[in-house]
Amino acid sequence: MKKRLFLAAAAVVPALVAGDAAMAQDKTKAGFVYFGPVGDGGWTYEHDLGRKAVEAEFGDRVETIYQESVPEGADAERVITHMALSGADIIFTTSFGYMDATNAVAARFPEVKFEHATGYKREHPNVSTYAARFYEGRAIIGYIAGSMTRTNRIGYIAAFPIPEVIRGINASYLWARKANPDVEMTVIWVYTWFDPAKEADAAQALIDAGADVVMQHTDSTAPQAVAQKAGTVWTFGQTSDGAAFGPKLRLSSIIDDWAPYYIDRVRAVMDGTWESSATWDGIDQGMVKIGEITDEVPAEVKAGALALKEAIASGETHVFTGPVNRQDGSVWLAEGETADDATLLGMNFYVEGLTGTLPR
Repeated sequence: MKKRLFLAAAAVVPALVAGDAAMAQDKTKAGFVYFGPVGDGGWTYEHDLGRKAVEAEFGDRVETIYQESVPEGADAERVITHMALSGADIIFTTSFGYMDATNAVAARFPEVKFEHATGYKREHPNVSTYAARFYEGRAIIGYIAGSMTRTNRIGYIAAFPIPEVIRGINASYLWARKANPDVEMTVIWVYTWFDPAKEADAAQALIDAGADVVMQHTDSTAPQAVAQKAGTVWTFGQTSDGAAFGPKLRLSSIIDDWAPYYIDRVRAVMDGTWESSATWDGIDQGMVKIGEITDEVPAEVKAGALALKEAIASGETHVFTGPVNRQDGSVWLAEGETADDATLLGMNFYVEGLTGTLPR
């Protein structure tokens, strides 16, 4: 009797193991590679909210993994490779500088899907790119900045001289000038996405030069802390709300909402419909949002900013509409002409009125 019971139990064990393996195979594994820490209060923080949204949407049908503070370059390729080897079905690489590493690993793992944020290379059929039209949000906060400055000097902390960042500078400046034709903008390039010390130094330098509004295309909240200490300098949340880091002097924010995109792409892997694509969504699709405009902003300025937001979302207004000249005075956009996406994606020049030399 005992022998028969033992044999019966032994027969059950492989079945249980096989069942567990089948369940493990049914669970979709999504990996996320981050340049900064998940607690940066900005870029990486918002991407990680997207990861958590995937978990909330799919429950035990999905497993997510992530690696934070991964430098761009060889370290990125190593981390992405490790994720692919660990069984990830889809990997989101969330910094521009991961572009070549993403494509290199994709070539070696054709069964894995790769999604690269803000890049443009799709060298393999298992690679997609996605980005937000951040410049739409920057036009709106530029309008607020131009309306709020008392010194007519706006400072801008810029990361790297790539089209994404240059578009943001130009959009901010053009719409600040629409609100206030006397505005001047000073740009400081810090050559990093996330370095609180460098960002703080840049913010202080801009304030020392007379800027009473500081904008940024970098990821930390250090500029808000510097502005708060100065006591008279306005700032904006960058890629996330940022209300906790400068409540009295933060006027509004640009918020990147990646959650719907991440949910859709993971679902596409699950149901077998994933295809390589290039996504560039903005305010209309909800990938770019404008945070609450604080009471420090006069009612008429707030109304103007919200009207601009609605006009951009509806397509009534294009951020880059002529007449607009290049920095050297040559015509870029004639009266009523709007910039096409190809030009915007390759933007490598300042618009007229911006001073300083654009790094190459």
